Amino acid sequence: MDVEGVAVPGARPRLRVAGMGRYLPERIVTAAEIDELVGCEAGWVSSATGVEERRWASGETTVEMGAAAAREALDDAGLRAGELDLIINASATPYMTLPDASCFIQRELGLSSSGIPGMTVHSTCLGFVSALGLADGLIGVGQARRVLIVSSEMPSLAVNRAQPESAALLGDMAVAAVCVADDDPAVGLQTWRLETYSEGAELTTLAAGGTYRHPHDPRTREEDLVFSMNGPEIFRLAHQHMRPFLERVLVGLPGGLDDVDLVVPHQASIPALRLLARSMRFPAERMVINADKVGNCVAASIPGALYDGLRTDRVRPGDRVLLVGTGAGLSLGAALLRW
Repeated sequence: MDVEGVAVPGARPRLRVAGMGRYLPERIVTAAEIDELVGCEAGWVSSATGVEERRWASGETTVEMGAAAAREALDDAGLRAGELDLIINASATPYMTLPDASCFIQRELGLSSSGIPGMTVHSTCLGFVSALGLADGLIGVGQARRVLIVSSEMPSLAVNRAQPESAALLGDMAVAAVCVADDDPAVGLQTWRLETYSEGAELTTLAAGGTYRHPHDPRTREEDLVFSMNGPEIFRLAHQHMRPFLERVLVGLPGGLDDVDLVVPHQASIPALRLLARSMRFPAERMVINADKVGNCVAASIPGALYDGLRTDRVRPGDRVLLVGTGAGLSLGAALLRW
């Protein structure tokens, strides 16, 4: 893609984010509550992770959360649900194994007889970024012009009380984006990249639920049902790959990161965000950080931070906005948008 936005005769349309919506559960869980839940001394969660609050669902489903976010995104874009060409569920926490959650989101939006296709893109914390790349490709070949992407996450159900460093991070949230085709090459998705280094495949896991540890397997243990993370090793591997990865992402920008107006990172943790800022050599004040108030919301983290950036007027017309993060795998992903 041409990241400079120079008009090219016959150039294909690009994906542009036309509207965004968010759903936050009402229940606020404080750092002090997590201290008590995992049996740590008072103040440990706050000092170790920087996450003061996170939201946990209280009865609502991921489908209801996602549909609520989608309705706001559709209103923001000025579209009706029936005008969509595709629904992409970009979530890591499934509603059920079968069928795909996009079916239930479609029905919740009143579209059960519409025939509008739905699918899931699952790349853990990078689900939203991956869905942007897929939607842009479909827009580029003329298969869609209006795509709804929904990341609805409820990781609180898999909190590992025996692992305070991960239990302290997880929060529930749903975010949706309505993406449309735009023929102006100066706006929209300018470049996209995903890289996976499977040497880190076992660093972040939730082992049960698939064929590896299915419900009738005698080897399936209770600890396979909860989230597990090796934070120090993830930091090491991410730090090793992040800088060269970003150089490949931004190869079309003469000034590299200096030409980026705002970075919207995955909200892994406050220490992880500080590490990212150092490895990128990018000033933290030009990053959107909301992990202290919502925690790590898996695939909803990046679009949730983008939502905050838009609603607080940190994104202006013409800005280059870089979405970037890591996900289990270990994967690195980025999308550069021109607003």
